[in-house]
Amino acid sequence: MFNKLKQLKDLRSQAKTMQNALADEKVELEKNGIKLVMNGNMEIMELSINNDSSKEEIARTTKDLFNDAIKKTQRIMAKKMQEMGGIPGLN
Repeated sequence: MFNKLKQLKDLRSQAKTMQNALADEKVELEKNGIKLVMNGNMEIMELSINNDSSKEEIARTTKDLFNDAIKKTQRIMAKKMQEMGGIPGLN
């Protein structure tokens, strides 16, 4: 039982280390006058809209930027996990 608790503690520690490492990563995308900056924890750091497009175009472009940023962030997360040795028990 204590072994399981130690494993859980180690897993939490690894998750916290991963979260801290991802906070330092940054994804910046820009399209049609809209700029999106997201950190590795998928938190939006900046969103700026500098264009005179229609609401529909702004909404479509913003949605595309969010989706692209999430995909890039997920790739960064996967790479970081590999660098840190993956998740114990799933390798």
